[in-house]
Amino acid sequence: MEWVETTAKTLDEAKEQALDQLGVAADEAEFEVLEEPRSGLFGRMRGEARVRARVMPAAVRPKQERRNRGRSKNGNGETRAKGSGNKKPADRQPKPAAAEAGAAKSDERDSRPERPQRSKQQKESKRMEAQHEHEESPVSPQEVGEAAVAFMSGLATAFGADSTTDLEVDETNLDVRVTGADLGLMVGPGGRTLMAVQDLARVASQRRLGDHDTRLRIDVGGYREKRRQALARFTTTVAAQVIESGSAKALEPMSSADRKTVHDTVVEIDGVDSHSEGDDPTRRVVITPA
Repeated sequence: MEWVETTAKTLDEAKEQALDQLGVAADEAEFEVLEEPRSGLFGRMRGEARVRARVMPAAVRPKQERRNRGRSKNGNGETRAKGSGNKKPADRQPKPAAAEAGAAKSDERDSRPERPQRSKQQKESKRMEAQHEHEESPVSPQEVGEAAVAFMSGLATAFGADSTTDLEVDETNLDVRVTGADLGLMVGPGGRTLMAVQDLARVASQRRLGDHDTRLRIDVGGYREKRRQALARFTTTVAAQVIESGSAKALEPMSSADRKTVHDTVVEIDGVDSHSEGDDPTRRVVITPA
């Protein structure tokens, strides 16, 4: 997986820029902080944040053995529930000394400072990264791609579409393209169904085979390329308006892949710059005069 490096005034901005370059959402990337801004006089920050990021490798959740917990065998070989024997009578009260000791321990626990809880996403990211460091992908990119092709072919047949499915392998980048007629249902409004289909294809190929290294992209009916071209034309029009008026323009919220297309288009146009603002799913690109 290739790393990208970005700098910004804050760590959050640097991470968001990296996501725009990678064209993925936050839960699909991993970050490494290279440098943080330093505090200066009067609370001002000096320097810039610098991070590097890459697309997070897919990982497989390890199987866990099912154990018969809470049960044990007595001397006669009979199975009984744990803690079912020698129960205290219901009317028996705890001794005063024991009760006071329990209360003291409870007060002690309550007085301890709470530890900051890491988010579920951070814990999962750390777990997947540690697992990936000790495991190698047991399959080749070609095998993963062929599994994705088989899944997409079967899905297109289920949709009743007359289509063909092709695979392009570029090292660890896998592009699966479905072409044919009557594929609109597999794309959906704004490509939302296509994104869901891509997630299913990743489960059926990468996760099922235990792949950790490939990056799989699904395209149906040439939708991604058509949208990229249309978005590039739209960005060029907006950039011309910004140059003429001298005022910045904010685009509608869009996915990280679409934001990457906008940024790539703006780079080729003199007189304008672009940056992203907000948080997903309402994060948007702002085009400003250079």
